[in-house]
Formats: sequence, C-alpha cells, structure tokens
Amino acid sequence: LDKGEQRQDRTGVGTMSLFGAQRKFDLRDGFPLVTTKKVNYRNIVVELLWFLRGDTHIQYLVQNGVNIWNEWAFQIYLDENKLAEKFPRYSEEWKAEMAKFVEQIKADDNFARQWGELGPVYGKQWRRWGTADGKEIDQIQEVIDTIKRDPFSRRILVNGWNVGEMQSLIKAKHYAPPSCHTVFQFYVSNGRLDLQLYQRSADMALGVPYNIASYATLLTIIAQETDLTPGIFTHTFGDAHIYLNHLDGIKEQLTRKPYPLSTLKVTKKPMAELTVDDFVLENYQCHPFIKFQIAV
Repeated sequence: LDKGEQRQDRTGVGTMSLFGAQRKFDLRDGFPLVTTKKVNYRNIVVELLWFLRGDTHIQYLVQNGVNIWNEWAFQIYLDENKLAEKFPRYSEEWKAEMAKFVEQIKADDNFARQWGELGPVYGKQWRRWGTADGKEIDQIQEVIDTIKRDPFSRRILVNGWNVGEMQSLIKAKHYAPPSCHTVFQFYVSNGRLDLQLYQRSADMALGVPYNIASYATLLTIIAQETDLTPGIFTHTFGDAHIYLNHLDGIKEQLTRKPYPLSTLKVTKKPMAELTVDDFVLENYQCHPFIKFQIAV
C-alpha cells in the first residue's frame, strides 16, 4: 500500500503492485497460516493433494467441497457455448448458473469430462511434465529421490512453467491462466529441509495466504517423506499485487492484531496414502473471514 504503484492488469480490475519482495517463515516457530482473517485450511490441503495427484480436473475438488477453481472452468463453459453475454459475470443469474454447473460436474461424469478440465496446470507440470520425445517426468518423485540420494545437490527443484504449454494457454485464452507459483527449490542443511518458492504473480489478499500455507504444508510432507525436519520457507515474489477491489478488505485486515501461530500435525505415512484427514491444525485462532472476489 505504501510502496506499490497503481497499474493496469489483464483482468481489467487494476492493482497496487510491488516487484521483488520476499518473506521468510520458520516452521519450527509454528505453522504460518494467516490469523488476521479466517482461512479454510482444509481447502488448502485438498487443493495440494489434488496437485500431488497430478490432477487437472475440478471434479475431485468439487466432490471434496473445494470451489476455488470453479470460476475458471465455468468461464470456459460459458465462452465455448456463447453464453457469456447471457450471464454477466457475478450477476445473480451468473451465480445461479454456476451453481447448476458445479452440481452437474459433481454428478455427471460425462459432463465433467467435457467441461471440468483446466488444462496443463500445476498437477500436470509437477507429476507429468511432458518432454519433447513424448515421455513424462515426475518432478515431485525426482525431488524426493534426489534429497535421499544427493542431499547437497543444487538441482532439487520443481518447475511449473512449461514454456511450450504455457504459451499455448496464453494464446488460446482457454483453461486456467499460466502457473502463478512457478518454480520451487529444496535445500538440505543439518537434518533440516528448507524450501524457496518464486511466485511470478501474487494476489496478496486472496491467493498468497493460501500459497504460504500450501507450500508450508508441502515442505512438511516432503520433509516427512525424507526423514528431515521442516525448516524455513522463503517466499519470493515477482509482481506482488493487491487488486483495487480488495483495498477495503486489506485495510480492515491490517487493523487486526495477529494471534499466535498454530501447529500442524501430519500422520506419518507414505505421501501417496495421505488424505485430508491426515492433516490436523492445532490451536488455530483467527479473526473473522473477509470476502475477496477473485479476478478472472
């Protein structure tokens, strides 16, 4: 708010933007879930497990009560069926139609197969990165194997920015937008596992609290998988921004005094067997929820 500049953006909403900021969170001091507003941690876990499944389809999410990706799929559906003008975004008619769309995604597998796909988003890049010779690379498994085999490697990273596929998304105007959290790297030090994320585009009000908790959870999972202690999560931003229609909510949030951090407990089992019930957040105190509208 103090150092950012007002800028135009792809969505047409406009932002206050700052470039190149960085924050650090030491998980040994507590779990970094925002306390100045209520955040649904279960949704974060479901989404992260969705990424780790290599999934790119919203049906798993909506069947687990997570609706944060629905607008992208719904907008594709409206555009493809030439219904966008009939249902102006965020109108009451639009909301009612999206509710019907989501229920059909849940219940109708054929409809879901046709309209629930988001394209080559995070799960595809993390677990099924496509190569020029038609093969696929499981970057998450590569990370785990390398930490165990060569913990001092400087190549323990996952790239979510597949240039060929990202360019096709940008030009096609279909599917969800290109990856916002683009590359992350692990670092082993004296039995501790650290993680640094570079996020090219960061919605500070709505997305970043989720991103912080999601990557802190991922760090905890990978540390557990490799018998290490989760350590420091470093969050590096490219374009960190507050949408202009989020300013009032952010100003309200800044008046609130943070509570002490919570503690995350994860069941000790192989990563592939983890379910949302294996993640327990203890002593989470927070201020009331603040509604922020997603900019599509």
